[in-house]
This record gives sequence, C-alpha cells and structure tokens, in this order.
Amino acid sequence: MRFCPNRLFTKARNLIGIGLASSATVSTAAPTSSTSTSTSTSSAADTSSTYTTTTSDSPSSASSFAVDSSTDDDQKTRLCIIGSGPAAHTAAIYAARAELRPVLFEGWMANGVAPGGQLTTTTDVENFPGFPDGVSGSDLMDRCRRQSLRFGTEIITETVSKVDFSKRPFRIFTDSRTVLADAVIVATGAVARRLSFDGAGDGPDGFWNRGISACAVCDGAAPIFRNRPLAVIGGGDSAMEEANFLTKFGSKVYIIHRRDNFRASKIMQGRVLKNPKIEVLWNSEVVGAYGDEKSGGRVLGGIKVKNVVNGDVYDLKVNGLFFAIGHEPATKFLDGQLELDSDGYIVTKPGTTITSVEGVFAAGDVQDKKYRQAVTAAGTGCMAALDAEHYLQEIGTHEDKSN
Repeated sequence: MRFCPNRLFTKARNLIGIGLASSATVSTAAPTSSTSTSTSTSSAADTSSTYTTTTSDSPSSASSFAVDSSTDDDQKTRLCIIGSGPAAHTAAIYAARAELRPVLFEGWMANGVAPGGQLTTTTDVENFPGFPDGVSGSDLMDRCRRQSLRFGTEIITETVSKVDFSKRPFRIFTDSRTVLADAVIVATGAVARRLSFDGAGDGPDGFWNRGISACAVCDGAAPIFRNRPLAVIGGGDSAMEEANFLTKFGSKVYIIHRRDNFRASKIMQGRVLKNPKIEVLWNSEVVGAYGDEKSGGRVLGGIKVKNVVNGDVYDLKVNGLFFAIGHEPATKFLDGQLELDSDGYIVTKPGTTITSVEGVFAAGDVQDKKYRQAVTAAGTGCMAALDAEHYLQEIGTHEDKSN
C-alpha cells in the first residue's frame, strides 16, 4: 500500500478556486456531441454564483463559462442520483446510455469525503476487475466520473441537505438549488467509523493509509502487511471476520477490545479463540500510533495500548492496524422518509433496489452492510438504473393512457 494524494479533491479544488465558499457550486455537463470539448478555469472572486461548464460545437464557445444566477425556476429531471461512488456512477452510466439524462449530485466533502466516495481515501485497489496491475482509488473514481460525463450525465458538486419524497415529482434540496425528479437513486454510501488518537489521522503526523485502515479485505493482502504483526480493533462479527482473514497474511494478529467479552456471535468467537495466530487483548484500547524507524517513520511501526482496568500503557509492535468498529450509513438527510433497518441502512426489496417509496431506489453501501465492496456497489448501481428505467417507462405509459 503506498501513499498517494487525493487527486479528485485536488481536481475539484483547482476547478472551483482555492477560496471556495460553501455556497459556491460546480455543475459539469457532458459534451452534447462527439466533436465538442470542454475546458474551464475560474477564480473565486464571486463565490455566490453558480458556475456551469458548457460545451458547444461552435469553436468560439468550446471553453465558455456561464454564470447562472437564476433561482426562479427549479431544475427538472427524469432521474436524480445522489452519490459519487461506484454505485452512483454505474447508475449514471446506465441511465445516461438509456437517454434518461440523469442529474448526479456528487457532494462537496459530504461526510468528510471528497467526491468519489470512500475509494478516494484508499491507495492501491487490486481487486477491481480490469486492472491487473492495480489502480489508485482516486484514479478509478476519476475514470468512472469521466465515463458518466461522456454519456450525458450532468454532475453537480453540491451536497444534498434534504429531500421531499412525500409528493411527485420528488424534491431534492441543496443549500442553493432545488431539483425536481420523477425518480431518485440514493447511493450515498456508508462511512467507516474511525477512532481518534495520536497518529490515527491522515495528515503528515498520521498513519491512515500508511498502516492504518478500516478494511482488511481491501488492504490486508498488501505487501506492507505480509508476514508482519497486525492488530484489529473491535469486538463484533466484523472484527472476528477481519482478524481471521488477516491470519492469511500477517505473522500474528492481535484483537484489541475494550471489554472482557465479545459481542460477536458464538460461532465467530469460537473461530477466533481457536486460531493459534490470534491473540486477544481484553480490556484494552489504543491511545497512540508511531512510525517504523526502519522506514524513517513513513509507515506504521507500532501502537500504544492502554489497559482500561489498571491504566497501564505499553508499546505493541505492529505494522498494520485495522478499525472494525462498524460503518455509518449516510442516511440522515433522508429524515426518516425511507424505511431503514436498525443500523440505519436503507431497506430494499430482496433481489431489487426498490425502497419503501415507489420511484426511489437505493444502491451501494447505503443499503449493503454485508459486502461493502466497490464491485458489489457497482453491480447494485446497475440494478438501480435498470429498476428506475423500468419504473419511468411504467409511469410514462400510465400518463400516455390518461391523456
């Protein structure tokens, strides 16, 4: 696993200008013909305006920048997609190729993550088909975004703050605009819960993506972790599963749990406790992380563990630390308008992406708390687009009959 900058964030920042205020937005429209091109530059002098990249077959307007200050008329679309990860962009690609002309809200640092979702916080992605040499998460999502634009998706760099699914057309709100949509796909994902302690961050003094991760399945096979001591924080089924998985690669795996018993299922506990490569550190929590001296401190070299019973703190030499303390689905903005399960994930009809509200569909990690992989998210994005297309055809047929 190697450290790389978040290129999507950098591109978005360069496009809008360094002094972007929260009210400024970017809307990127795809070329209207195969011969049109689009480039844009901007300054942050007027951050209250909405900047829209436009394209045209006319050479004189191939690099135009239109300022739209109108707030009188709400934007209308047949399909609105909320999200920016593999599920959202796969849905956009399928919907755009079906000539639904979708509008996609990719957010602006929504849930603390740059447009592109959780993959933009990862380095090498080695388990996504089509990339035998691996691909950075940012590069993968940049490719998905360009593919969405190519087929006609309008991408708006604003965060959806609320929705109204009580009447049709549905209403999707940001701080600066309202979009009316006949159908909606929610693909806002889920954010891995992270702990905060010295060395846990992603800044220059932190080891996030340099030995600390929240996905053993995604990162555990990386060379940096092979034949090295590793640690997992958690006490549920996810922690048990990740610890067992990591024994394939690490020389030893510690499970660090702040209580004296697991909340995981008995069968999962049994597998862990019987595994000779796993050691459980009960009544313990991590209070710090530090670098590996052999690498000049560039990667994780160990952690500081505190016994919560007696207060003792000691060093534990590990080269990998994995958070397995759950995920937070991005569903708060829905304000209870869709049926959620006990953990806050959107409930869908089995085998489909249909939610409790007709015409609203859910894809990706926001409705999947089991697999949480980029490729499975992309698959449900495809399903959501096909479900939405079928729904729009049905309501169109009904409208034609009524007319």
